[in-house]
Amino acid sequence: MPHFFIGVKDITDNKFVKIRDYENYRHIARALRARVGEKLLLIDENQIQYETTITLITNDEIVCEINKFYPSKRDLDFDLYLAQSPLRSDAQLTIVEKATELGVRGIFPVITDNCAVKTDIASKKVEKWQKVMYEASKQCERAKVPTCHSVTTLDEVLKQHYDKVIVFGERSTEQSLKQYLETNNIKKNEKILVVIGPEGGFSENEFEKFRKLNLPIVSLGDLILKAETAVIVSLGDIIYEYKG
Repeated sequence: MPHFFIGVKDITDNKFVKIRDYENYRHIARALRARVGEKLLLIDENQIQYETTITLITNDEIVCEINKFYPSKRDLDFDLYLAQSPLRSDAQLTIVEKATELGVRGIFPVITDNCAVKTDIASKKVEKWQKVMYEASKQCERAKVPTCHSVTTLDEVLKQHYDKVIVFGERSTEQSLKQYLETNNIKKNEKILVVIGPEGGFSENEFEKFRKLNLPIVSLGDLILKAETAVIVSLGDIIYEYKG
């Protein structure tokens, strides 16, 4: 069922929704060529989902009758964030899309010593990455669109408060993610930051920074993964191991 974001202001007496937003209207009426009687799934800023049926389509609005509404369950029980060194072209688009599907609250593009993308180039991409996250949220029925933050540095992102910061090092021999989570269970409502480097990995200076901050440096096993694969596997494993 198509999924679109609306505002509470668009709802009348919890009975009807009037879609007047140009992008939504164009997508539904022009791209999808929706017709009266078809179903739409809508969600507002309070994370309430509405199952609706189209009752009217005019030149500038779509009216939907609300069949039922309820709080969305398309969310994690904890706040998951990703700090990641941007990759070139399609690989980075894959990361922001899949991280959105896996429930991250936000992504911090971090310029690292071995980053393949320059700061000015990465900064110009943030708007595009945010748009990809918006479209991915619609596709996977997320209740809230995550944020692609401005390009930053490791020092800046690590200044913020998190209940747990997990650094992934592909050649780390300290412990695996599974071993770390066996003794450091993620709890409901905790704020978790996952830190992943570029294709070349973090530099020794950056690893030294992590050690000085007493941050766990974990591995995903003996296999060497591409950076975009590491993002998907690490986030997926954390969600799988979450016990609440």
